[in-house]
Amino acid sequence: MPEERPSFPARAVVTAGMPYGNKSLHFGHIAGVFVPADFYARFLRDRIGKQNVVFVSGTDCFGSPIMEGYRKKVEGEGYEGSILDYVRTNHDSQKSALDAYEISCDLYAGSGLEPAAPVHARMSADVIERLHERGYLRKMSTRQFYDVKAGQFLNGRQVQGHCPVKGCKSEKAYADECDLGHQFDPEELIDPVSQLTGTKPELRPVDNWYFDLPRFQEELEGLCDEWEADPQVRPVVSSTVRESLAKPVIYIQAKYREAFEAVEAELPSHEVAEPQGNQGSLAVTFEGWEDRDKAREALEDAGVRFRAGKTLLPFRITGNISWGVPAPDMDGLTGLTVWCWPESLWAPISFTETVVEGAPEGRYASRDWHDWWCADDAQVFQFIGQDNIYFYCVAQPALWNALDWGLFQDTPVANYHVLFMNKKASSSGSIRPPMADELLSYYTPEQLRAHWLGLALDSKAVSFSPKPLDTSVSHKDKKTGEEVLVKDDPRVVDPVLKEGTFLTNILNRLARSCFYGAQNVCGGRLPVPEPASEAVKACREATLAFERAAHDVDIHGALAVAEAFCRDANKRWDETSKAAKGDDAAYAAALADAFCALRTAALLWHPAVPAGCELICEHLGFDPEAFFSWDHAFEGPRDLARALGEEPDAHELVELPPRFDFFERHPSQAKRKA
Repeated sequence: MPEERPSFPARAVVTAGMPYGNKSLHFGHIAGVFVPADFYARFLRDRIGKQNVVFVSGTDCFGSPIMEGYRKKVEGEGYEGSILDYVRTNHDSQKSALDAYEISCDLYAGSGLEPAAPVHARMSADVIERLHERGYLRKMSTRQFYDVKAGQFLNGRQVQGHCPVKGCKSEKAYADECDLGHQFDPEELIDPVSQLTGTKPELRPVDNWYFDLPRFQEELEGLCDEWEADPQVRPVVSSTVRESLAKPVIYIQAKYREAFEAVEAELPSHEVAEPQGNQGSLAVTFEGWEDRDKAREALEDAGVRFRAGKTLLPFRITGNISWGVPAPDMDGLTGLTVWCWPESLWAPISFTETVVEGAPEGRYASRDWHDWWCADDAQVFQFIGQDNIYFYCVAQPALWNALDWGLFQDTPVANYHVLFMNKKASSSGSIRPPMADELLSYYTPEQLRAHWLGLALDSKAVSFSPKPLDTSVSHKDKKTGEEVLVKDDPRVVDPVLKEGTFLTNILNRLARSCFYGAQNVCGGRLPVPEPASEAVKACREATLAFERAAHDVDIHGALAVAEAFCRDANKRWDETSKAAKGDDAAYAAALADAFCALRTAALLWHPAVPAGCELICEHLGFDPEAFFSWDHAFEGPRDLARALGEEPDAHELVELPPRFDFFERHPSQAKRKA
């Protein structure tokens, strides 16, 4: 073994971003977050023991998206259930989809549903009271949108306009954030429209609690330095966070220069930078966000149009909507609820507390959530989409610091967007993504898991282009002149099946060859010869390379190692088995090498495609806990039998029926040729 192997924590928490409780899951939820998180949770269970891993996620039950979805269902469909019924139905649908894709959460909870709801409500109150006690909350009067025609304040999703952040192209911006995750003050939203009446709402003052996020500028800059040196944290994290650490800037189009200069003397201290290159705006930089806001008021009064740059702003903690976790009454502010974003940050802690405290004795290494989120020998891996980096990697680290509970900074694992047919899809946008359960009409869960894990979302946005749903034009028929769609063109290969074909052909063939060969020449037992040193070395090197990639959360790289290893093993089997034709002793020796490779292949592929690998383990006749434990990762089948107290020559395999497949094709796909 090499002297330096990557080290892993004694205990680990894996989390996946929380879907809103107003919808079922589309493919992007599963592909971009849950499957990668599940891969890593399964790998860690194998690597450090299942008692040392907690994998939690859940439905985000509260907030304006849920209220708006419920309102539309009641008004548009005559829905008669309560808002909690509505959330519970969506939660159950989400859980069903996750189960179908073999997502192995220890707890898929709901922030407003039993058993986690009371734990989460108490945790929310504790967090807010602690922040207030330590002086990190500010009571701020801000203006909230009010629909005069409807006679009510509007929640965040009941207002839509254009994002005011410079460079953002989003035309689906809500009261204080756009669908790309940019944060801004309601006053900055461009062309707001009430979704209740279609009228332009006015802004009226309301009081809320805000977390003093700008106080943590220096700490966040230091954290970015650490992340940039950490191989487990992807570059998109630190680059996105640094965008939010810029000084407060207002961008003013050059055509408003005269109007700007007329009021410039009234503005707080600032610096003006002239447009550079193709830029068409002046950049006016201020020392702090409060100076920028004062300048904004003066510019608005003077009729100067502008856009704001990204910067740290106070982070809203409470809101005025009714459907939310109740916030504690403090300093005369009563009847508020917690804004859904901050409470979703500590929801994984609530879920961890719920699952470990409610588990049977001995199921987990500790029943105290602090041992999972605060201990020096523990680590939390948070799988998120790039849109949510601001919340998990800017607001959350500052909150953890402010609480002073000993919470360590989690390891964020951010993926880029999964596109659909090369375009960004959204369940609330014009390009609707396929729902998760819809895809199972065309593919098996393991085909999709393998494909999505192979997309390398750690480095770029990648398109998911399932052929059965591709309605683009392939070509025109030469005889009829009619357009032939990609989905109907037999000449077009389905890109989604690339990884699945590897499973159903290469890995399936290696496994079948081993078992049928052993049934024919070894009496249904493990081959008697010890595997050749070259075969053992190849298994060891592949396992070590996989471990290094998995440690760095390079899932694409880890599976590339596993695939290359399997292809080489299959090629070796072809060569040695053909050379041994008619010689049972030589054939048994070739089988020994193949079984050694199959054991390693099943271990490495287990986190990605667990069902098929567990079938291999079952037919090898081993206890799965021992077989998939990395305590035995470098032991071939004969060595593993010895380690478990068996005589290798007597270890019996489970008989394989004719034409058995460990990795199956979907029934809709063409049958494998004989």
